[in-house]
Amino acid sequence: MSNIGNISTLGTADLLNQKSKVQTPGGEQFAKHLKSALNEINELQVEKEVAVADIATGQVKDLHQAAIAIGKAELNMKLMLEIRNKALNAYKELGRTQL
Repeated sequence: MSNIGNISTLGTADLLNQKSKVQTPGGEQFAKHLKSALNEINELQVEKEVAVADIATGQVKDLHQAAIAIGKAELNMKLMLEIRNKALNAYKELGRTQL
């Protein structure tokens, strides 16, 4: 026979205390990669703004390169927004999860 009476129940405070003790070594690496990706997207947006300003003022030297810069910035922005949306959906799903 198993002794079920020895199983203790965990309250919310107990779970939060356990959570604060858990170390996530990969969390710092993830934060570094995320920051690096955001910096790269910001640089692409700056390049796009310069290309658009050059086109608007007629100072563009190579229209093809300007179009490529604009396309890269738009594509990376769409990718970042999709990643953000997926992360928010995952966070909301975790919030709906019952403990």
